[in-house]
Amino acid sequence: MATLTREEIVAEIEIPEHITATLENNMIIIKGKLGTLKKDIRKLPATIKVDGTRIIIKPYGTRKKDLAITNTARTIFGNMIKGVENGFTYRLKIVFAHFPIAVKTIGRDVHVQNFFGERSARVSHIVGDETKVIVSGEDVVVQGPSLEDVSQTAANIESSTKIKGKDQRVFLDGLYIYARENGLNN
Repeated sequence: MATLTREEIVAEIEIPEHITATLENNMIIIKGKLGTLKKDIRKLPATIKVDGTRIIIKPYGTRKKDLAITNTARTIFGNMIKGVENGFTYRLKIVFAHFPIAVKTIGRDVHVQNFFGERSARVSHIVGDETKVIVSGEDVVVQGPSLEDVSQTAANIESSTKIKGKDQRVFLDGLYIYARENGLNN
């Protein structure tokens, strides 16, 4: 937990036993059973140390802004630890009224076909190497160890079916995020 006093702000994150964290060339590398996550910390205005079983974050100043930076870094590193330990799952629902929508994964892209009867598919990119997209019935499941990659992939899929120039309360067709879960749940 980050503490705020007049002298200094310090945050510490405990690293579980089966997870390793290292700091190399301004990159924090966290390894676990689900893979390896890397984060560039060059632009972070704080000193980061990996000391055995904990990560120590100490910003350069003692202002409120520095506390916010410290808490943001703590949350990012905590999510990286949760990700390599359990992973993250986002679920999207396929909704259509007249034209049945078909969703397929082709390579590192997700193709939404027959959206409002359009001939060309709407394409969104899968972010991250370890992110997986599974289409099962009316659900699209996005899974992976990196919360940033999983959430950005789900947002890319959702925004690819955004309807422009029509009343969104009437034209409800599209893919919508309806669940965010910890763990790789199928």
